Amino acid sequence: MTKIILHGYMGSMGRAVTALADKSRSAEIVAGVDAASPRPANFPTFSHITECDMPADVIVDFSMAQAVPGVISYAVEKRRAAVICTTGLDRPCEEAIMAASEKIPVFKSANMSIGVSLLANILKRISKTLYDDGFDIEVTEAHHRLKIDAPSGTALMFADIINGAAGPLEIVTDRAPRRERRPRAEIGVHSLRGGTIVGEHSVLFAGPDETIELRHRAASKEVFAAGALKAAVFIAGKPPGLYDMESIMDQL
Repeated sequence: MTKIILHGYMGSMGRAVTALADKSRSAEIVAGVDAASPRPANFPTFSHITECDMPADVIVDFSMAQAVPGVISYAVEKRRAAVICTTGLDRPCEEAIMAASEKIPVFKSANMSIGVSLLANILKRISKTLYDDGFDIEVTEAHHRLKIDAPSGTALMFADIINGAAGPLEIVTDRAPRRERRPRAEIGVHSLRGGTIVGEHSVLFAGPDETIELRHRAASKEVFAAGALKAAVFIAGKPPGLYDMESIMDQL
């Protein structure tokens, strides 16, 4: 049984992970951490990660970007694996994660969905062929009105994958200041916010006289919670290194 410290247990994703863990035969939450006022839970709770002294195998983080550096520092200090699900991280935080992965196993993904991982794999294989055949490439994402970062981490991940396969291309998130035709060597990334949309991502390949669109829609947050628990079980006991959803896909 993989023992998990859930950082951000009071958020919507934290609640989804908790609900699935209650039914799991392979993972259990042994402690929860959240800066907000504590709510009743079936495990010990703490307001800051440094206060948590519970033995565990993995720390799963679904919190805020500014809290992630503290989680990484704690994981390195305690020599515990970390699953980082929070998006919108800045460059210093990304560099801290890379440095930590030399000492502990770190699992990081912009999206914890198996379906999104499959879509990412497809993009690696087809983007260059379609771009070389004259297709323009646009990425669009839609989320609920409460989401803070835009574009989403998944949309940027898709753009980076496409760029790595077909590039170098410029990733453009705002065309408003420009008055010119669409340059050939770019990827447009667009964000929509509204209502209670869980998460939708699409990649449009627009070519001469035809279009191809790949789309993923999440119907509930359980999709991501299930992926986070799968990642926690997967990474427990692994050697130091940086892991992602592709690491899990390789074993399916």
